[in-house]
Amino acid sequence: MVMAACGGGGVPDEMAVSTEAAEEAATVSVTGISAETLLAEIAMLASDDFEGRAPGSAGEELTVDYLIEQFRELGAVPGNPDGTWVQDVPLVGITPQPPQNLVISNGAETLTLEPATDYVAATKHVVDAVAVDGAEFVFVGYGARAPEYDWDDFGGADLSGKILLFLVNDPPLDDIFGGPAMTYYGRWMYKHEIAAELGAAGSLVIHETGPAGYPWEVIGATPFGESFDLAAPDDNLDRATIEGWVQRATADAIFAMAGLDFETAKQQAAVRGFEPIPLGLTGSIEIRNEIRRIDSRNVVAKVEGSETPDEVVIHVAHWDHLGRDESLEGDQIFNGAADNSTGTAGLIELARAYSQAPQPPRRSVLFLAVTAEEQGLLGSFHYGRNPLYPAARTVAALNMDGLNQWGRTRDLTIVGLGQSELDDVAADIAGELGRALAPDPEPEKGFYYRSDHFAFARAGIPAFYADPGVDYIDKPEGYGLEKRNEYTTNDYHKVTDEVKPDWDMSGAVEDLTFLYLMGRRLADGEEWPAWSETSEFRALRESQRPQ
Repeated sequence: MVMAACGGGGVPDEMAVSTEAAEEAATVSVTGISAETLLAEIAMLASDDFEGRAPGSAGEELTVDYLIEQFRELGAVPGNPDGTWVQDVPLVGITPQPPQNLVISNGAETLTLEPATDYVAATKHVVDAVAVDGAEFVFVGYGARAPEYDWDDFGGADLSGKILLFLVNDPPLDDIFGGPAMTYYGRWMYKHEIAAELGAAGSLVIHETGPAGYPWEVIGATPFGESFDLAAPDDNLDRATIEGWVQRATADAIFAMAGLDFETAKQQAAVRGFEPIPLGLTGSIEIRNEIRRIDSRNVVAKVEGSETPDEVVIHVAHWDHLGRDESLEGDQIFNGAADNSTGTAGLIELARAYSQAPQPPRRSVLFLAVTAEEQGLLGSFHYGRNPLYPAARTVAALNMDGLNQWGRTRDLTIVGLGQSELDDVAADIAGELGRALAPDPEPEKGFYYRSDHFAFARAGIPAFYADPGVDYIDKPEGYGLEKRNEYTTNDYHKVTDEVKPDWDMSGAVEDLTFLYLMGRRLADGEEWPAWSETSEFRALRESQRPQ
């Protein structure tokens, strides 16, 4: 789940909608979508019985069975062309074992970093143990190799066998790298990928809360927890040996040990022509693992199209959360009520709406509940690489990752506004409902690359993600920002993400109404929305669907 927080309490004047228009929208309803059924489904998925819905757990079994039962009762059919309700997603679970310390040396002195407090590191290598012994630290700035921007942070440097230190996000420049908006070059995922291409032994990203978009606790809370990856034929041996993060304060200490100032080096990294800076330090670490291989599952249901059933519109949400941490005292279950029982329940509501409509859609509609989003969008990436329906015959993917729990809004926040012609469809639907579309107010945090829609975009499929709005009806100015910040601080990826007594699902119902009408427009139409001229995904789509 991502939380796109707004810098103010309302929306820009040009996006504003009157209270009268917003109240008029409340009269628009869709059969099958209700606050009562939605909340009941959320409460079930977020109950302690489901144990936090971790992939490969008893909670997965309950979740998958529950979703299949719901979809079957609503009259949907199995969405996998092989006649089943699931798509197997082969995963590898890797659990690093304590003790584990990263020891840094400059020859004369050593600095021992403690996991969770100073850093978090793991390996994606599917082996019992890995070791990095005396590898040199090199600061590589933002770590971008972007020929379209005439930018290369690596040059001809030989970085094989080195531990690379990256800044989070991408260079903060107004004229390239999307201006204030983060590009894929700013994502930690890209940084680990480029480190592997360079043959690095280690890839560590320096965490800073502002540009990362979440506090250190999201990363450092469970340094020895199980993480997953898609099973790979080479057991991921082409990845860097270690991947992870270091605290901002820890980065200061590392640079000071090297006789350098971190802030000065950070400023140097924001200038074209930056070259990697060897720190004159070495690092050593050994990681022992417990390995298990599991088949997790994406749940796939379908409402068959009446005229062109081989053309598909996808509604997607991730069913998984963080499971259970038995090392905790007291509450051990990460229930994930907002993230993402709400979106998963939303899939059930949408399936009911399509099933109870007077006429079936012209194109087929897929309801895809994907696994392992919290582990790096693994379920959606697996679908993108192994689509059940060809990408060239898939019209769009509409993602839900956290529905509104705090009442009705006049607006919807569109993450990635401007990426594709899906925005035009969304604007038409919003206009009919008397609502406004607001752009992501924090594009520098790269929310478009942080939920399941990105996996579909990367596969060329136009992908759309509407985050809850911030301009609340009958609430004081700033209420939306206050509630989002409250959730991020108190509940995001914590055991406290549970159904709250004060939840008001009226706004979620209106957002689901919007998503149903948008999906229905696409499913009943003949158009194929395209990526925008500036989108990095346009070329792939054009190769799939040449004009």
